[in-house]
Amino acid sequence: MPQPKKRTKNASAMKMVGQLLANYRRAAGYTQRSLARLVCAEEETVASIEQGRRALKSDLAEQLDELLDTKGALAVAVKHMPEMDKYPLWAEEFIDREQEAVAISSFENQVIPGLLQTEGYARAVFDSRVPSLGPDEKGVRVAGRLKRQGILQRKVPPTVSFVIAQAVLMDRIGGEGIWREQAQRLREAADLPGLSLQIMPFGRQTHAALDGPFVLLETPDNEHLGYMETQRGSMLVSDGNEVSILARKYAMLRTQALNAEDSRDLLTHLLGEA
Repeated sequence: MPQPKKRTKNASAMKMVGQLLANYRRAAGYTQRSLARLVCAEEETVASIEQGRRALKSDLAEQLDELLDTKGALAVAVKHMPEMDKYPLWAEEFIDREQEAVAISSFENQVIPGLLQTEGYARAVFDSRVPSLGPDEKGVRVAGRLKRQGILQRKVPPTVSFVIAQAVLMDRIGGEGIWREQAQRLREAADLPGLSLQIMPFGRQTHAALDGPFVLLETPDNEHLGYMETQRGSMLVSDGNEVSILARKYAMLRTQALNAEDSRDLLTHLLGEA
């Protein structure tokens, strides 16, 4: 299929750019640590780029070109990176950042957040896709979603906050059995230390996020990012002003939603009456 080829091509290009940076760094006499300090980044960030695990952003490429006297070579390499169709570069970077995040805040009004989905619910979500996915691709998607959930089982897990619209809980994606299993998973997650789960109830007269769902991340180097998905794409936001707007929306959402205790009670009630 063409999409996996694009991902492979992009991964190879990222490794090539990373190796290029490593060669220029060594030629200039810098270690990863000393170079990171000069560009105000974490040593792990430089290491990840050189290993092809993280994309080199254009602004950092220009900064490195000037510092390493590479005549714009890194910026040109980044500019000509191949784009992906279904999984754009910035989407892959979001997943990488999510894996190492120290804080995650997620508002969802369509489906249960991926980090909290059961296998049955995740499969039902992909079963609902139009156009339909093939069984092999569906299996890969479900496995990838479940693997992401390992974030919550890290030795030092992130601080996580979820605000979920009550309407999501009332849908029966996959049928009653899958719904009950999923609702039970949410109820159990609500008791996890370091995890806050709040329900945005029906009947609100004000709502801070009518434009749709989004995620906020804080990385180990205290970078703040926003992520939004649409019907046919997604967007990773790193601009400080834009991320600030999303953060203010999320802060207001938490005041408008039921508190954590009342949200747990609502989940318990829904499980009891179903």
